[in-house]
Amino acid sequence: MDKELPHNRDSERIVIGSVLSEINAWAEISPVVTPEMFYDPFHRELFENITELNRKGKAADLVILSEKYAGNSEKIIKLADISGMFSVDYYDHALNIQEKFVRRKLWMIGQQLTTDVFSPKETDDLLYSLQGELTTVTQTVASTEISTLKEAIKGVYKQIETNLQGNTITGTDTGFAQINKASGGLQKSDLIVIAGETSQGKTSLALSMIDTAIKQGVPVAFYSMEMKATQLAARLLSMNTGIPANQILYSQLDPDYLRTLDEGVNRIHDLPIYFDESSTSNIDKIIASIRSLKHKYDITGAVIDYLQILNVNQRSANKEQAMGEVARRLKNLAKELDIWIIALSQLNRNDQNPVPNLNRLRDSGQIGEAADIVCFVYRPEIYSKFYPAPFSSYSTKGTAMIDVAKGRNIGLLKFICGFDAKTTHFTELGDHIPEYAEETPF
Repeated sequence: MDKELPHNRDSERIVIGSVLSEINAWAEISPVVTPEMFYDPFHRELFENITELNRKGKAADLVILSEKYAGNSEKIIKLADISGMFSVDYYDHALNIQEKFVRRKLWMIGQQLTTDVFSPKETDDLLYSLQGELTTVTQTVASTEISTLKEAIKGVYKQIETNLQGNTITGTDTGFAQINKASGGLQKSDLIVIAGETSQGKTSLALSMIDTAIKQGVPVAFYSMEMKATQLAARLLSMNTGIPANQILYSQLDPDYLRTLDEGVNRIHDLPIYFDESSTSNIDKIIASIRSLKHKYDITGAVIDYLQILNVNQRSANKEQAMGEVARRLKNLAKELDIWIIALSQLNRNDQNPVPNLNRLRDSGQIGEAADIVCFVYRPEIYSKFYPAPFSSYSTKGTAMIDVAKGRNIGLLKFICGFDAKTTHFTELGDHIPEYAEETPF
């Protein structure tokens, strides 16, 4: 054969270089290309190493890859040269690599066919063999996410059957019957935003939900930009023992409290909650960590506390654009990994009317647009105010209002729950919780 098989080494270099320099590139191109699609042997080897690193939850960069070629100056020089190859069109180059790979596979199938047609094989066998080879190539490049309406309807009926059996919680139990009834619990692929003003209890509400989840064996990752793992653990212990977290951390406990604390520790110390304090406040590191924990522990959900404090690494973007981008990335991540993500968000202050609403999401209304559910927490006791209608006659002492102000597929609802300020624990109030007509889902 006089001509080389179809390939493009420049596209291969650009894709590898982009993955090494742009943290989001891997997530976009990994569904499109695999190591075998690279024509150049060294490029194929590099991409195999990059794939292996990401499979282990580690982000590939020049330093880590260079360690694999210690003592081989020629390959290190090649790697350094490739690392400088970057293009904003790296996805198009990935598609180009895929296309050239398909053409090479077709050539190989054709070469085999030219030999087989002169063999004593049955014609039907040749046709079946050819169909099988072509199907294999098609499956290599086709999206696995494509489904028909018929398949989607089967999923609907499966859900209906589950409901008829009385299994109304199809996701993760939140610990709140009203939310579970409307949504079936926390559903995979959903982005749930819990929002409120400072000191309203956003972190505590998230922890109350997580406390319920992990007690049912649901593995969860928790990322806090303000609290250490020990402080979060003290909060969970407080919820389960009734001992205030500040006393657990900073006071000399009497024998009775120590006994109660030990009993609480025995109940929760093996529960599947994971804290990664090394991820700091960088959104890229947090996303990489979530991917890693999904691979290592198969987490069902993740909590990020909170959005406005995240470092987004977008020099040209204003705060509103940056927050909108973060929310969209978290939503896409939840869908990709098939997990739910709870993201906490601040609200802009309004001293005249502190009742939460969607217009007060700090820095970006795009946060609400990206979210599947937006849930407000409101404790008017802090402001010496009353609840809005229809709860204006209810005591604000030791209570809080949960307002699901956006509910994609579940509708809107509000209800009053209990709040123990001593342990920062949100709980249900029981059978006397007031109910009112819920709005139609949108």
